[in-house]
Amino acid sequence: MSLTIPQALQPLLAQPVAIMGGGVSGVGVCALLATLGAASVIYDDKGIAFTEKLARSHRLVVFSPGFQLEHPWLALALAAGCECRGELDFSSTFWRGSIVAITGTNGKTTLTEFLTHALKASGRRAYSTGNVGYSFAQLVAETEGGTEECIAICEVSSFQAETLQTFRADATIWTNFAEDHLERHPGLESYFGAKWNLVTRTRESAGRRRSDTSRTELGRTPALFFGSSVQRYAVKFDRPLPMGSGVDTENQPADEKLVSTVFTDYPQRENFLLAAAWWRSGGLALDELYQAARTFTMGRHRLAKIAVKAGVTYWNDSKATNFHAVEAALTRFEQPVILLAGGKAKGGDLAGFVHRIAPRVKHAILIGETSAQLAFQFSAARVGHTSCLILDDAVSRAAELAQTGDNVLLSPGFASFDMFRGYTDRGDQFEKLVRELAPTPSFL
Repeated sequence: MSLTIPQALQPLLAQPVAIMGGGVSGVGVCALLATLGAASVIYDDKGIAFTEKLARSHRLVVFSPGFQLEHPWLALALAAGCECRGELDFSSTFWRGSIVAITGTNGKTTLTEFLTHALKASGRRAYSTGNVGYSFAQLVAETEGGTEECIAICEVSSFQAETLQTFRADATIWTNFAEDHLERHPGLESYFGAKWNLVTRTRESAGRRRSDTSRTELGRTPALFFGSSVQRYAVKFDRPLPMGSGVDTENQPADEKLVSTVFTDYPQRENFLLAAAWWRSGGLALDELYQAARTFTMGRHRLAKIAVKAGVTYWNDSKATNFHAVEAALTRFEQPVILLAGGKAKGGDLAGFVHRIAPRVKHAILIGETSAQLAFQFSAARVGHTSCLILDDAVSRAAELAQTGDNVLLSPGFASFDMFRGYTDRGDQFEKLVRELAPTPSFL
């Protein structure tokens, strides 16, 4: 089934479309436009720069999440009379199926992947997309917009959420909220507000959807599902939540049906509780969700045991790019760990973060742009620490310090782009270095 171009978009596609950003989103938009039979030009700070003259050759601009509405290129485009749409806005225009949006400070990728896994296991056509490395534009291009029976489980970051204008989700699940991305948002309330824009883009009810073997019927139940921490901040920032949208996700008793799954303990326990709330709202059998939990495996770089060398266990949690994620990881260990942390700053209360984790850290190995600031804070907290220029030295130093029974944890708490291509590159290098460590003879 070919894609239908809405009448309002047809004149905008008569001239080449300007795509801002040459990453995953930009490449996906380029593929989608090719499917529509439309020409495009990609503008990127590592390639072609967008200028006032070039702006006059376009009528439509589609921009990637890295572009804020205040970006100078978007200002040029608007001044030239261009219509500007974010990638999610543009892509969702052509999607025939339903959309379940997943957002949150942490856990959103795992929840996105789990719900997709569970829906597929129960015989439904579901796709993980959005901020998971597979753009919505790419999904729409490859499926030609899908069908009414398709369900897009779409991870939405604050960068994507804050610019949404036409995107509509049939349901939104907001896992949790804690300080993050304060290098882009001027404060916690602004960060919360960026995600709240997604809430305003969620349909009041998915009752318009028919019920069949592939599609859930949410009836008149709320289409919004908020974790406990989100509810607290909503009160703090005076954002009223719809009745029945809150889900008690913190401090819940153990569930024997989740034993030996990734959802046995927190923080992943929170994800299952939210998944179950949405699942129940559609009248789906919870047994199916529990069965899916038993066969689900998390993606790499999420608190994964890498190796045991000379009685020391090494863990890769490279995806922990904010304070909240590090704190959640540390709760999994009974004894203080040797922590590898640091990277590109994202704002936030660094002193408060170190103060909270200090009792759980035996020694801190610090890397990246924030290593000096972290060293100062760990000194104030009277926690031993070592600063290293490169990850190789950090792993070697951790191996020297570690004793039998210790845990060495890479859980950086910061972005990776000061030293690596991304958190996956950081985690991959860590795992390689750990594998290359020579076992220490037991008599030494």
